[in-house]
Amino acid sequence: MDICRTVTDETLREAVSHGKRDYPFAYYPEDIWTFDFHRIGWHWHNELEFLVAASGNAVCCVGEDKINLPQGCGVFINSGILHRFEAYQSVYAPNIVFAPSLLAPEESLIYQKYVRPVIVLSAPYQILEPHIVWQGQILQILGQIFALQEEGGRNELSTVRMLLEIWGLLEKNMEQASGLPKLRRLNHKQAQLQTMIQFIHDHYMEEITLEEIAGAASLSKSGALHIFQSGIHTSPVAYLIGYRLSHAAAELLTTQKPVSVIASDTGFASAGYFCRKFRQHYHMSAGEYRKEKQGKNMAERMYQIKQ
Repeated sequence: MDICRTVTDETLREAVSHGKRDYPFAYYPEDIWTFDFHRIGWHWHNELEFLVAASGNAVCCVGEDKINLPQGCGVFINSGILHRFEAYQSVYAPNIVFAPSLLAPEESLIYQKYVRPVIVLSAPYQILEPHIVWQGQILQILGQIFALQEEGGRNELSTVRMLLEIWGLLEKNMEQASGLPKLRRLNHKQAQLQTMIQFIHDHYMEEITLEEIAGAASLSKSGALHIFQSGIHTSPVAYLIGYRLSHAAAELLTTQKPVSVIASDTGFASAGYFCRKFRQHYHMSAGEYRKEKQGKNMAERMYQIKQ
């Protein structure tokens, strides 16, 4: 199984272009289980996103909220909202990500009257449940959009037509939805969280302490713990370990360095501690991980040569 990763910049903004400049729409038929640590990590983007748990149950984290998505349910993630998806087993979760401008030009009456109010004033997310009529209608249309992308061909016009149909349902009903908490998109706490995350990214190879991480944002240790927990549901130290492990996994695949050297290079105090944490996260030893992944890569190269 290939490991997928969520690539972000220092602010956790997703570093991926969704679609093309002249058609800012992308379809991703993904299994959340195949991602690093079985989750699509914390990220945000200006684009709008719809995801459906088509097979299996998913978990969606938005701010301090952790929402279960049973099979058949979906979620709409508004523009600029920090979020994450998790899985505890294989979860096929097709999703679409597209720019709001695909619905209408930003200077147009349609955008200002019907698109912008949902982005700026409505809830940060909307759960979609099949037993609620208007939400079930959205889920049905999403299924049609997914099928259309699978078919390929000239599908852009039909895709945009169905997106507008979905948006009409959202624009009409989201205000009446259950009182979801408003999330301030660019608040002071998020800025402090991003500052500490960037400090970890810059210094993960060094021996750093919780006090130093907190100090990067002029916070106490308890303040840093609270912001990490409320923002991304983990502690600064747990985030640091996960970030180190992701770099260690990449080193195992791309170099022949001994495990002890990789442990040291990625900031672990001892090889033994590194090995325990690696097995805990990846459910196999570092050596087994290297052998399995490099063996698979070699098999794929041999197959390509034969072709």
